[in-house]
Amino acid sequence: MQWSLFVLLLMGQCSFSTCHLYEYHFIPEGKTWEEAQSYCREHFTDLATVSDMRDVERLTNSSQTTGAWIGLRSINEKSIKEWHWSLPGEKYYPTECEPGWGPDEPNNDGNNPENCVVIWPSKEWYDVPCSLSFKFICYNETGTEKYFVIDEPMKWLQAQSYCREHHTDLISGITHINEFKIKNQLKNQHKSSNLWIGLFSDTWSWSDGKNVSFRHWDPDSFEEEASKTCAMTTPNGKWNSDKCTDPKPFYCYDDKVILIKEKKTWDEALTYCREKHHDLVSITDRHQQRWVQERAKMADTEFVWLGMRYTCTLDLWFWVIDRLVCYDNWATDEEAECGMAAVMERDGKWYKKADNEEFNFICAI
Repeated sequence: MQWSLFVLLLMGQCSFSTCHLYEYHFIPEGKTWEEAQSYCREHFTDLATVSDMRDVERLTNSSQTTGAWIGLRSINEKSIKEWHWSLPGEKYYPTECEPGWGPDEPNNDGNNPENCVVIWPSKEWYDVPCSLSFKFICYNETGTEKYFVIDEPMKWLQAQSYCREHHTDLISGITHINEFKIKNQLKNQHKSSNLWIGLFSDTWSWSDGKNVSFRHWDPDSFEEEASKTCAMTTPNGKWNSDKCTDPKPFYCYDDKVILIKEKKTWDEALTYCREKHHDLVSITDRHQQRWVQERAKMADTEFVWLGMRYTCTLDLWFWVIDRLVCYDNWATDEEAECGMAAVMERDGKWYKKADNEEFNFICAI
């Protein structure tokens, strides 16, 4: 095949739909949450983990409309909470590394739990009860305008739901908030308003142990109760909680990627994956990136091999599934050289390494 034709074929694949790295399975049999967890771990991988709105759509588009267990459960230890950003993929760092907090914040002051965060007129963050009503900032990942201040006061969950329905999500992450501050100062608007941002804390965690911060609570029905510590889907696609001992149908997921904790060169890793599984993993969008980087966190080596290699002849990177790199998450812009392949660090960033180095690797099943 001529190289020019090869490149055209590859470029045409940038717009192709991608395969999911995991599959959901609806189990109609009624079981308690723990029984459902045991069933999923025996027959699949685990109770369903939901990482973003695309996963929500996959569950909502199921032919099932009844409430069903998913893998989210509250540890019910109110003193142990973690802060998360509402927007999938945004990582919250320890308090001392997050520069936005006001003096002595977060302090969870008052009689009501303060699990949600506003930007005050001083542009500092303060934790307040989620049941209060404030204006809020939505983030839109597409289009020329990224940030929208919604002037109708809402509770935090209502604001989150509004942003996800009309934009992408509540504004999340230091980068977006700092960019909003600069634009807001230039426009000289909203300087006297307290505005919700997409930062929250909770005691909920996923059955499979993944640090996935995505939540999709129904703002019209969800209230944390000590007796209701397991999450379920509802007919409208959003989530509520119920007693874990109540029998319900449930969703399992079956993982399509696996971390191999053996140190191999890139070629050895490719051969291993193709002989024992399917291939070295390819990542073609942010959704797959988030799923794969959860595996990378558990590696024994600083980096893990991905199924991407550099070709000197064409001066481009391509995936082993014969697809050009249309989505990327490179940490640096350093030059590529012959004999290089792509690795992922535990934080999810990609780097270029000589293909004769040895690392753990991730296979597609």
